[in-house]
Amino acid sequence: MKSFISLSKAMALGLLRDRAAVFFMLVFPLMFLAMFGALFSNDSTPQSKVIQVGDVKVLDAMPDQQRAALRDVLKIEKTDGSPAARKEALEKVRKGDMDAAVFQQDKGGIELRYSAADSVRSGSVRGVVDSVVQQANQQATGQPPAYRLAPRQVEDESVKPIQFLTPGLLSWAVAMGGVFGSALNLVSWRKKRILRRLWLAPVSAGSVVGARVGVNLVLAFAQTAVFIGLATLPVYGLQLSGYWWLCLPLVACGTLAFMSIGLLIGSWAKTEEAANGLAQIIILPMAFLSGSFFPLDVAPDWVRSVSEFLPLTYLAEAMQSVLSRGESWGAVLPVMGGLLAFAAVLTLIASRLFRWDDA
Repeated sequence: MKSFISLSKAMALGLLRDRAAVFFMLVFPLMFLAMFGALFSNDSTPQSKVIQVGDVKVLDAMPDQQRAALRDVLKIEKTDGSPAARKEALEKVRKGDMDAAVFQQDKGGIELRYSAADSVRSGSVRGVVDSVVQQANQQATGQPPAYRLAPRQVEDESVKPIQFLTPGLLSWAVAMGGVFGSALNLVSWRKKRILRRLWLAPVSAGSVVGARVGVNLVLAFAQTAVFIGLATLPVYGLQLSGYWWLCLPLVACGTLAFMSIGLLIGSWAKTEEAANGLAQIIILPMAFLSGSFFPLDVAPDWVRSVSEFLPLTYLAEAMQSVLSRGESWGAVLPVMGGLLAFAAVLTLIASRLFRWDDA
């Protein structure tokens, strides 16, 4: 026990003194949480800017009540109907200064010109203008619609994007800490011949491994506390579910799983530069392909197929289940078992490649 405590203290102090390691394992993921949380804090529909060239009957005859209701999503700027004004309007749309231009055609037709450069904004303005035209058609015929759409989100209206960002980014932070912490530490200690001294000293391998696992778990739990503490601030507004505490055993299992990747890298790599490069190649693509940053609903089929083989995918989904969706043990036990099995397999492979000394 004395050797275990001494090794744990030495590893923890070594980690804290390495400013680069502290930055990339703790501060760097928190920067992503703060940035994405701020970027997606406003999930309201963006206002579309339309330039009306000349008289357009549908827009001019719009009742004041309807115009006021559309003010938050549609801003109309009217110009005269001269050829010069038409040319200037189209140029503004091409440059992105306006989202669309509207013209009155003969026989009641309405021409909407938009740019294909921004598919999101063009789709938004088309939908808004189309709703105005359809409502005008309804008023002209005097017939009420046979069916009426009532769209509502499946979550409570108070749900914010932070509910989906926090679980994914926390899972990524756990993966970063597990891989980089074990890989770089193992290579550094081998280069400095500290591992050789431990091998010759009366210290069991279990004490060395236990100290490394203990330090990584403490770091992972600290990351979790800081992440949840930051995300629950009023500026972000994370609402924790009743089973949020189940993220703690998930973090522990995830740490062991990604530590096994780090052990495999550290056992194979001969320099810290090589270990850092391999860790980056594995973790960064995994973060994007697993949906930790953005959902994969609209991703190509091959991306979703690849994500099914990544441990970070299952960690992030289980984390979201307990932090945001209110699910219980049924959502985490299979994932925890899979992560521990993954850790066991990779640790066994790493043990075959492990070297106490480069000589």
